[in-house]
Amino acid sequence: MAETVTLTLDEAHDLCLRVLLDHGLGGKQAEAVAAVIVAGQRDECHSHGLYRLIGCAHVLGTGRVNKDAKPRVIDWAPSIVKVDADFGFSSYAYNEGIGLALEKARCQGLAAFVINRCYHFSALWPEIEPLAEQGFAALALTPSHSWVAPAGGTRPLFGTNPIAFAWPRADHHPFVFDFATSATARGEIELHRRAGKTIAPGLALDAAGRPTVDPAEALRGAMLTFGGHKGSAMSTMVELLAGPLINDMISMESKAFDDGLGAIPCHGELILIFDPSVFLGDALGKNLACAETLFDAIIGQDARLPSQRRYDARLRSLRAGVTIPTPLYEELLALMKAPSENARASGRLG
Repeated sequence: MAETVTLTLDEAHDLCLRVLLDHGLGGKQAEAVAAVIVAGQRDECHSHGLYRLIGCAHVLGTGRVNKDAKPRVIDWAPSIVKVDADFGFSSYAYNEGIGLALEKARCQGLAAFVINRCYHFSALWPEIEPLAEQGFAALALTPSHSWVAPAGGTRPLFGTNPIAFAWPRADHHPFVFDFATSATARGEIELHRRAGKTIAPGLALDAAGRPTVDPAEALRGAMLTFGGHKGSAMSTMVELLAGPLINDMISMESKAFDDGLGAIPCHGELILIFDPSVFLGDALGKNLACAETLFDAIIGQDARLPSQRRYDARLRSLRAGVTIPTPLYEELLALMKAPSENARASGRLG
């Protein structure tokens, strides 16, 4: 049997949708989740691609996610939109409320988009890159479960607490970065465990507080922040802005709410949306050109802009499809009530 399986993007989408629907997720919510997972796999963000279906299926099996969630969009203030996700997946709530948030950004120049009571499993770039493609700048923050020790500590306290930013570019893909304030993503450690590989030094501690390169020990212990005290301070900022400020759980509370089920985190998310055209008026063109001068200066030193590897991967996937390990593909098929006849007919099952 081949070591890998290649799927078209349509086949990857159908696989996602089939698994989610088979686990009882409502149609619109399943479509929203599938779109985010396929985007991650398309851009070769493997820890946020088809692998994430395993976690989604697990949390659906726990009964915690509201499979028939009905997000409620709240016009909270002139520049604030809130969406009560009704304990559904964040991507569905995002889709329901982002239109009003963009209207407010166009009017005020700045809007805060808050998602409460949501299960968040994905990277943040799929939420903000489309905003930059429409001419907005955006900053997104979210906590998770308490998996990460503060600088100088040895016990889990913070979430991986990612921060993502996007800036519009007229003739290029948006400038986007998306990174955890932990030294690596938790999904990357899990992928190393599944592959039987060690992780790099400096990423995690074991349960006794000792440095470890064993991914299984790291998952039982505590991850570390990037940049020592600097990453620790930024992680604290994420906890505060995407927790108490928006009336939602910090990572400690999310972990306690999980109550040992091992589900994906339940908490809130904050997205700040900026409309440069309102900030700048007639000076818009001059300042967008200034930003391009900065990007050109970075590239001129043979440095790489963030997300460029993602964009390159996207082109490959659009041409040739996406490739995943055969064991993962078989595991995903096993999540279905019955593996699809199309998969068997294609010979992908060997």
